[in-house]
Amino acid sequence: MASSAEQDLPARPKEEGGESGAPSKNALKKAQKEKEKAEKAAKRQEQERQQKEQAEANDTSKHLYGPLPPPSESPAKQQFSELAELYDAKEDQEVTVDARIHNARVQSAKLAFLVLREEAHTIQAVIAEGGTNKISRQMVKWCGGINSESIVRATGLVKQPKEPVTSTSISNFELHVEKLYMISEAAQMLPVQVKDCMRAPPMSEEAKDEPETDSQGLPVVSLNARLNNRVLDGRTAANQAIFQLQSGISNLFIEFMKQHRFTWINSSRLAGAATEGGSGVFEIKYFETKAYLTQSPQFFKQMAIAMDMKRVCEIGPVFRAENSNTHRHLTEFTGLDFEMVIKNDYHEVLGFGEKLMLYVIRNLQERAEFQRLTNVVDQVFPGAGDFKIPSGDEALRLKFADAIKLLKENDIEAEEYDDLSTAQEKALGRIIREKYQTDFYTIDKFPSAVRPFYTMPDPSNPKLSNSYDFFMRGQEIMSGAQRIHDYNQLCDRMRKNDPPLDPLSEGFRHYTDAFKYGCAPHGGGGLGLNRILQFYLGLPDIRFATLFPRDPGRLAP
Repeated sequence: MASSAEQDLPARPKEEGGESGAPSKNALKKAQKEKEKAEKAAKRQEQERQQKEQAEANDTSKHLYGPLPPPSESPAKQQFSELAELYDAKEDQEVTVDARIHNARVQSAKLAFLVLREEAHTIQAVIAEGGTNKISRQMVKWCGGINSESIVRATGLVKQPKEPVTSTSISNFELHVEKLYMISEAAQMLPVQVKDCMRAPPMSEEAKDEPETDSQGLPVVSLNARLNNRVLDGRTAANQAIFQLQSGISNLFIEFMKQHRFTWINSSRLAGAATEGGSGVFEIKYFETKAYLTQSPQFFKQMAIAMDMKRVCEIGPVFRAENSNTHRHLTEFTGLDFEMVIKNDYHEVLGFGEKLMLYVIRNLQERAEFQRLTNVVDQVFPGAGDFKIPSGDEALRLKFADAIKLLKENDIEAEEYDDLSTAQEKALGRIIREKYQTDFYTIDKFPSAVRPFYTMPDPSNPKLSNSYDFFMRGQEIMSGAQRIHDYNQLCDRMRKNDPPLDPLSEGFRHYTDAFKYGCAPHGGGGLGLNRILQFYLGLPDIRFATLFPRDPGRLAP
């Protein structure tokens, strides 16, 4: 007989299979349903496999699409075309191009459309069932489903469409695809869409990092989002054009220097001391000691002149450790530098620099390829093609005192011996454009107090100097001057500098020694490539004119 405690315990549930352990009816029914479900799934998979195999067996064009076949041991010499060549193609001309998929869509089971893109050029491609190659519906479906930004190799016939294709740069032709192979497949999900980056970015300084939408509800990609995804953003037609123009400016600089028999030099970007005053210099570890990234090749150019290299130039990086977060400042930019011997007067150097800039700007405006690229940029940044220069061979040149006078005449405060502020520079640019119809001009005879210690003072007025700045759209692109070439005068200026500099210190000794051994009178200047490009095109921020910009808040990508 059970105790009272045992009687109070809850009854233990019965085993599902009963006392004998056999499955219950419910368990048997459940197991039967699971079995039938698994059998149906297996049957469905088998049917799909058979259908797929049957479709592949019936695919008459499976050899015409898919992954790019490996080259044979003796590959035929296949002729490739670039999209840029197809503007002047011939009807029914067979071409093979390697290009990106800008977009892809299936119109029907029998028809798909692609837009192929190479650099700034686009063309519509058509994939239609049938034809000479007996293109299959499977091929149509595969082509229409390719991820955007994938790289493909397409072979087909150039055809004239019934109506011009307004959505592509090549509007008078389309490509009727016969073969299409995948070279490199892009991910299905991209952080930004290239087509969204093709629209103008927010222009206000308050633009948020998050994508916004325009008046039509389309995404607008912010500048930061573009720079964080520079590889994708750089594929837009405008960016392709911008950096081809940047390359063009460098080449024009080289052309002009070659014409005037300059020697190309490659100076060091490392220095053992903060030689240009100690501020704004990046300090780095150099084995067991310190080194500094150079602010400019200034000292090296002058030392090359002391080596009897009468005219020198170079293109290279310039580093400035300045915590300036503005639309025109970077911590690293590309400098176009030159230095030359003076025979009679420092205006030889100033005149040479003016002719250099007129040569660069005029060729940007007159050469057909640069005109085409500028027009591409103008579609995103209106006004890119409206840069003004004088019609003759002379640039507008003002003395610093005359520039101050112009500002005062327009009720803008300015001091005779103070440097120009950014606001004053911009205002002066607007005044000069309206009065003289030019966006490029130079200002001569800057106050000595606002120039580096190695700048030659004006012999007739020590408060002024033989120095000059170049401006585009009211903003500085170059600073230059005649340099002090006399050893004793240079050392005296250094000791009187604020703060004083020791010409015999380790950081300056090799530089000042160059003048102790005798050096010809000379001068030069340093142009900012990024600024020339920015202000010529009227870009709102220098980062648009820099492939991988570096500023106080950006070290990647």
